[in-house]
Amino acid sequence: MPATPELILASASPARLALLRGAGFDPRVLVSGVDEDAIEAALGPDATPAQVALALAQAKARAVAALPETGGALVIGCDSVLEFAGRPLGKPDTAEEAVARWHAMRGRSGVLLTGHWLVDRGTGKEAGEVAATVVHFGEPSDAEVLAYVATGEPLRVAGAFTIDGLGGAFVDRLDGDHSNVVGLSKPLLRKLMAELGVDYTAYWR
Repeated sequence: MPATPELILASASPARLALLRGAGFDPRVLVSGVDEDAIEAALGPDATPAQVALALAQAKARAVAALPETGGALVIGCDSVLEFAGRPLGKPDTAEEAVARWHAMRGRSGVLLTGHWLVDRGTGKEAGEVAATVVHFGEPSDAEVLAYVATGEPLRVAGAFTIDGLGGAFVDRLDGDHSNVVGLSKPLLRKLMAELGVDYTAYWR
């Protein structure tokens, strides 16, 4: 097995960073700054939510991998969207939109999709895949929805909820990988690293 490359997370998400640290990793964070709206526009209206998630993850990973300071590193790019009623939902733009989303989602189910894209700068190899977890939402009252949106949390995350934060109380159950709903699937990360010939356990501190 070759030397273990430095791990770089191409994401500003504190949840993803905390998840990786909890899994035994100590990544460096470099935010890509890609124009997500432009990428989605380029995909066109017929793109599936999974295609959107993977394209955004790929763009973030490749943008950071193009930086000179990432030479030899393993770059991880991720992006999450909630597929609800056949449409991809990212972060709501306004509090009003977040309230409307929760009124629509409560008592129903959606699929949290996280695109993962890895770029190994040392070998030039890349690997990517989408993880999917079904989210069954509870039925918070109108007052609970307003209180939740007032915290600001739904405006910062895909699908207008977090499973590991305040919004977890409004999710009845998950079908699939919990870590994927946090923002990065640990099982899928291990699989993609193996495809690139990188030992997952070598990073454990």
